Amino acid sequence: MKRELFSSGTPWEPIVGYSRAVKIGNQIWVSGTTATDTNGNIVGKGDPSVQTRQIIANITSALAAAGAQLSDVVRTRIFVTDMNHWEAIGRAHGEAFGDIRPAATMVEVRRLIDPDLLVEIEVEAILGSGDDH
Repeated sequence: MKRELFSSGTPWEPIVGYSRAVKIGNQIWVSGTTATDTNGNIVGKGDPSVQTRQIIANITSALAAAGAQLSDVVRTRIFVTDMNHWEAIGRAHGEAFGDIRPAATMVEVRRLIDPDLLVEIEVEAILGSGDDH
């Protein structure tokens, strides 16, 4: 099967050696995604809900580049720097995935790459799995 790599164009992808998304066959993996805009600026500093919504928008763009949509997502992994924010993050996640209901995990981590980042999310998708949504 052909391996397709998708980049968001950030300068650190080639430095670190990763792709925003990888597609093999009908499966897509989207790397850990943070709340940054197209210029790499952090969106929603101090607000985990706003950051989660930005992350999901970024994930939606990555999926679209690979020919998928949110309804194709079967797995999410949510990394948070403070589990006390779980409800705000969970509600924002639920706004996007409430009807899709992928398998999901939320774990607290010590920190992310920038202290202003409160959330990071990665997803796995299978093309066509959301056709009934």
